[in-house]
Amino acid sequence: MARPVIGIIGNQHLVNEQYRTYAGGAMNAEAVSEVSRGLPLVIPADPRFVSVAELVEVCDGFLFTGGRPNVHPEEYGEAETEAHGAFDRARDAVALPLIRACVERGQPILGVCRGFQEVNVAMGGSLYPEIRDLPGRMNHRMPPDGTIEEKFALRHVVTLTEGGPFHRIFGATEVMTNTLHGQGIKRPGGGVVIDGHAPDGTPEAIYIEGAPGFTLSVQWHPEYRAAQDPVSRPLFEAFGAAARAWAESRRPMPVAAVA
Repeated sequence: MARPVIGIIGNQHLVNEQYRTYAGGAMNAEAVSEVSRGLPLVIPADPRFVSVAELVEVCDGFLFTGGRPNVHPEEYGEAETEAHGAFDRARDAVALPLIRACVERGQPILGVCRGFQEVNVAMGGSLYPEIRDLPGRMNHRMPPDGTIEEKFALRHVVTLTEGGPFHRIFGATEVMTNTLHGQGIKRPGGGVVIDGHAPDGTPEAIYIEGAPGFTLSVQWHPEYRAAQDPVSRPLFEAFGAAARAWAESRRPMPVAAVA
């Protein structure tokens, strides 16, 4: 059987400060192909080129990736400030309604970092612009210097709800993860269940309660060394299983069935 098609939400980039591209990190394609066993398809996240109606027919599941630009605060009813950083309104215009459509249809989604934040905003939640500025919170941002291995190194524990979907997938209530984000969940959106926290209380793992399909999202970057990492591998395997179920019969795979 053909592999399920997994859409990877791309980000806009300027090459040599002149040539505009839409790209997704090689780590994402590797994780989708090698671990989820899907066909990775990078999507130019711009409503001029794609529509939600087209995407849900072409793809069997979607990986909402990380990215430098943040979700614009107007999407959750707040004013833009310098602390909110750079934005990509075109990606907002594609990703947020696409998430809502997939949740409703039962089509599998996996959110990573910005994608995790997009899921929360799509469901009506809000974000803190800078986690490290909050009292008692640690700096979750990527180290500014060092090798790629050092930047993606495991840096803190995530504690998961006993008996929850992440506990069932990982087989543990505590896992070690990397951390490369500045923003984080402020107010959970409708149906958003926070299923894992960092030691400082920052939400790190969520799913949508009552959704018919796979809706897991994480604040860290599991795509890094996904085939070797004992936490990343089962997450992408579960996502792949949900995508195959959808490809075979348009059948949602609920969170309760992923492990």
